[in-house]
Amino acid sequence: MTHTHSHHDSLLRFMTCGSVDDGKSTLIGRLLYDTKTILADTLTQISNTSKKRGMEAVDLSLLTDGLQAEREQGITIDVAYRYFSTGTRKYIIADAPGHEQYTRNMVTAASTANLAIILIDARKGVLTQTRRHSYLAHLVGIPHIVVAVNKMDLVNYDQTVYDKICADYLAFANEIGLLRNSDNEAGHDIRFIPMSALNGDMLVDRLDSMPWYQGETLLEILEKAPAAHTEQSEAFRFPVQFVCRPHASDNPELHDFRGFMGRVESGEIAVGDAVTVLPNGYHSKVKAIQIGEQPLQSAKTEQSITLLLEDEIDTSRGDMIVKTEEANEPVKQIEAFVCWLSETPLSPARTYLVRHTSRESKAKVGTISYKVDVNTLEQQATTDLKMNDIARISFKLAQPLMVDSYSSNRATGAFIIIDESTNNTVGAGMII
Repeated sequence: MTHTHSHHDSLLRFMTCGSVDDGKSTLIGRLLYDTKTILADTLTQISNTSKKRGMEAVDLSLLTDGLQAEREQGITIDVAYRYFSTGTRKYIIADAPGHEQYTRNMVTAASTANLAIILIDARKGVLTQTRRHSYLAHLVGIPHIVVAVNKMDLVNYDQTVYDKICADYLAFANEIGLLRNSDNEAGHDIRFIPMSALNGDMLVDRLDSMPWYQGETLLEILEKAPAAHTEQSEAFRFPVQFVCRPHASDNPELHDFRGFMGRVESGEIAVGDAVTVLPNGYHSKVKAIQIGEQPLQSAKTEQSITLLLEDEIDTSRGDMIVKTEEANEPVKQIEAFVCWLSETPLSPARTYLVRHTSRESKAKVGTISYKVDVNTLEQQATTDLKMNDIARISFKLAQPLMVDSYSSNRATGAFIIIDESTNNTVGAGMII
């Protein structure tokens, strides 16, 4: 399946964080209703009808979440995905439950989101759950955060109430490192917006109850938010999924060459670029790039391609092809934040399997530096991890992996931990 890039640039994945009584379902319903959205049946793959139906007739049905592999490995992840589109772009909303026992669900939902809406009830201000959701959004590297101060109608649209909540939130965000650091490294863009989801103030329509707020409506912010992968120039990362011999009939000189099939996880590549194949460190140049039978001059993030190199190199599934000037040394130890997903606690005595892009390695727990209390955000000493715990851990690996830090590359900075005896996914990790 080939992806055209323009389609991806117009897709925004965002998530809503808050508890039900903060008006989260009202907000989502209002967005869908006020944008006169039609649900795309093709995405649910339940029906192929192309009839345009009015909102009243539409069941805001949950979308399958593309985590089929994880689901087969025994995790049930209760994240509802909804889809809507405006004239400008398409959206997928991940709606993660608000309770602390669903930390793992939020981490899963957030890992693909590019923007998070954090709902605050104007009467209650910044709560423990606001802090928890913000910390998790920070941990999983969501670059854009919209703090939606909802239920302004219940505080008489009072600007001083709104201003105080914004100030409280910024003070807290600064504390957990959400704001840009002095060296401008992995900071987040934080926007505030006062609203009433119930009345539809400042979501899609700008009603006249808050003339003191001159900023953009929620939909305006969403329409302009950058899509993933467009924000920073990421290094070229191509995990090999499959090695094949391309059809040589139309091009005899390719006769002996192996093609390396996979998906460009980040960055771009062009014919003639110098590449290194890791972990072995072989050097070569790109001879040809194909999508199916079609030759390309270059390819970029999210395209599934076949790469042909100028030299005959022994490469197999799990190797990583990178641009030579962007190569990292493969490592046999990783330091990461891990969210534990399994009801069976993490045991430092056991060997686990780490799956990173298309490569796997056996792994032993090195040290558990601390776990984070997601409510108070304090660091606590611990010797094991229970379900929904988040901790800073080091792993010793049997096989070398070519990794990046999660803050610089979400695709090659993430991994999952598998219990070999059950083949269940038991943890999700973000490399520091």
